[in-house]
Amino acid sequence: MRTSQLIPLILVTCFPGFGSEVSKISELLCRSIIDSNLPLAEIQDYTERRVPLMPNVSTVAEWERVAREMREDTLKTVVFRGKAAEWRKLKTRVEWLGEIPGGSGYRIRKLRYEAVPGLWIPAVLYEPEDLVGKAPVSLNVNGHEGIGKSVPYKQIRCINQARRGIIALNPEWLGMGQLRSTNYQHYRMNQLDLCGTSGLAPFYLAMARGLDILLAHKHADPARVAVSGLSGGGWQTIFISSLDTRVTLANPVAGYSSFRTRARHLSDLGDSEQTPCDLGTVTDYAHLTAMMAPRPTLLTFNAKDSCCFASPHAIGPLLEAATPIFKLYGREDALRVHVNFHPGDHNFGQDNREAFYRMLGTFFCSENDVYTTLEMPCDAEVKTHEELIVDLPPNNGNFNSIALELSRELPRQSKLPASKSAAERWQEKNRPRLREILRARHSRATAERVHTLKQDGIEAVLWRFRVDDQWTVPAIELRTSVPKGTTILVADHGRRSVAAEARKLIDDGQRVLAVDPFYFGESKIRSHDFLFALLLSAVGDRPLGLQASQVAAIAQWADTHGGPVTLQAVGPRASTFALAAAALEPKVSALRLSGAMGSLKEIIEQNGSVDRTPELFCFGLLEAFDIKHITALIAPRPVRFVNASDRVKSELTSLTGWYEIFGEQTLILE
Repeated sequence: MRTSQLIPLILVTCFPGFGSEVSKISELLCRSIIDSNLPLAEIQDYTERRVPLMPNVSTVAEWERVAREMREDTLKTVVFRGKAAEWRKLKTRVEWLGEIPGGSGYRIRKLRYEAVPGLWIPAVLYEPEDLVGKAPVSLNVNGHEGIGKSVPYKQIRCINQARRGIIALNPEWLGMGQLRSTNYQHYRMNQLDLCGTSGLAPFYLAMARGLDILLAHKHADPARVAVSGLSGGGWQTIFISSLDTRVTLANPVAGYSSFRTRARHLSDLGDSEQTPCDLGTVTDYAHLTAMMAPRPTLLTFNAKDSCCFASPHAIGPLLEAATPIFKLYGREDALRVHVNFHPGDHNFGQDNREAFYRMLGTFFCSENDVYTTLEMPCDAEVKTHEELIVDLPPNNGNFNSIALELSRELPRQSKLPASKSAAERWQEKNRPRLREILRARHSRATAERVHTLKQDGIEAVLWRFRVDDQWTVPAIELRTSVPKGTTILVADHGRRSVAAEARKLIDDGQRVLAVDPFYFGESKIRSHDFLFALLLSAVGDRPLGLQASQVAAIAQWADTHGGPVTLQAVGPRASTFALAAAALEPKVSALRLSGAMGSLKEIIEQNGSVDRTPELFCFGLLEAFDIKHITALIAPRPVRFVNASDRVKSELTSLTGWYEIFGEQTLILE
């Protein structure tokens, strides 16, 4: 659900006079506990500290060892995880689909190629006529352009290269142009992550196979291979060029900055593919820049870029990392910077293109006496979007179709055991496995009493919990008399939305602890929220694991300050992290879930996207566990699914027998 859809609910529940008894609770739950800027400040500090620093190296040999290890680790542990490792080994399939007229001195050939099984990329090749011998090749990638490969500035760049004798490939980017539809939207690549297969792999393979096609050309010179692109194309350029050493010249344009820069300059926070899971545990974009050495690299940025990666803040950390490495090779001249001032906005316009032509002239075409670095006018040769359409197979693969296929055989769990001793061994084995997948910590919480007040017979204590001395979690304790126990209450819409639930619990003699863990309620990040959740995953944590760890730590605290502790969650998202917290923390004596999912597969079946529910796309969770298996870890402690959906009942009914193994009948689906 969009944030904008939540605001009316919050306004209603926080408005004096809403109901009667519930209204009193609502007024208490709406009290502020933390500064509204604190969640942003904490996530910035946390992620920035975890970005790796450049290693200290003093020789080329030492650097090449480090760079080789970073490349191998990035490809193995970030790009080609899960099924993607098999995709990587497949031979590139390409189908040539005829020609259309080009312009003076070149032709345009249409083609499509298979990035991953079933997902075909449309492309056009600008091929110089009358080629003799070996020629440079160039992969021209594009960013978030709705019309994709037909955007005029990209066509002009390709035409100008072809006129200079360079074979130029212009592929479509996922989510753009011919592939501009919901199921290619970048925030849906994380559906693959949930299945334990890298959602980044289709992006990388689309580029790598483009290089395969260029280098298979009979006139291709493998010593002269260029990549260039703007914005998302700039990201593609640095990513493929740094990791695939077949690239011998790169010109990323306004496409990236260091993760450290991004943590502080919110405009630079990237989409799912630019902030892939665990990349920041292996390398940083500053390192990737240095990994270009000694290959010619032109870093192009724009002085007044209002989109992202403006030159004043983006360039410095990249040069600081890369310049010493280029110097080790004695190739300082190969690392160059171009800053565009006119127009200076987010562009790959003529000034930036001519900087690229100069780079090509210096390093690829220095023996060409008639080579010009000035742009050759070609506006009349720019094609319409329709003219560049490439036929695609019906039902072309996409993120959702691939994820649905991957999820069919998941999770990879054997049948649950049938004896108590075997069941206990299964739990002992799988709790650490769940903790590792969630990257959940054995967290500890300390509590600071902020304020105490009494209102209409209800005592309210405002708490600030410090979890692992890194996170501040706000909570409000509500009670009327000596309580029978404690219920921790969490909700998708934050604590301000659960006044009715809190009132009922208080009436039942419970001490209520209404908590807003990471990303929810008062702990929601004020700006670029889900992009910071992606960054958290990129540096090795998981939002779902962080939420579960925080709730588990507060449950430990509550157990020593008035247990036993019941955990109650409202909504599918809160129910998921509450389920994980209860599975990992034995101090949670009972669990009550309202609105829970019956299966993680629902996320894919409903075509969910990470910008809506970032914690639900925990890498590899569905590969190892579904809701059923996480629930099985909690037995024999009571679990109650309130208003259980048909999916919950169909998926979890078989668990009643599991509970009977433990001599309990405390799994309730109602």
